[in-house]
Amino acid sequence: MLDNQPRGTIVIEDLEIGMIRSLVKEVTDLDIELFAQVSTDRNPVHLDDAYAMDTIFDGRIAHGMLTAGLISAVIGEQLPGHGTVYLGQSLRFLGPVRPGDFVTAEVEVMEIDYAKRRVKLDTRCLVDGKPVLKGDALVLAPSAKFD
Repeated sequence: MLDNQPRGTIVIEDLEIGMIRSLVKEVTDLDIELFAQVSTDRNPVHLDDAYAMDTIFDGRIAHGMLTAGLISAVIGEQLPGHGTVYLGQSLRFLGPVRPGDFVTAEVEVMEIDYAKRRVKLDTRCLVDGKPVLKGDALVLAPSAKFD
């Protein structure tokens, strides 16, 4: 995994509209197999080359939620970071992620409610600059007042 920004925490008091953090990760066969084991989702479109060739994807693809998990990594490790609590997430899957693809997961601050410590984030994943996932998240951001 290649992080574009350092890990840690940006407390609510330091967040600003338009802040963006991201990471880039190559999705590997091992990632897909491990996700299948952890999630118990062993759909052959993810694991069986012959089966997947006869689908609309013309080959194996990563689990959509594996890709979505990269958004969670950015939120939990960078923006806002450690101590963040997920309140909700919407997702739209726009294209497949294949083994060997490099996925860029990006999170951008769209709205901040400082009084309630709630932050609305635009979330997206791209492969070769093309969106494969879009959505938004609502999180409870950590505060310097509660350290």
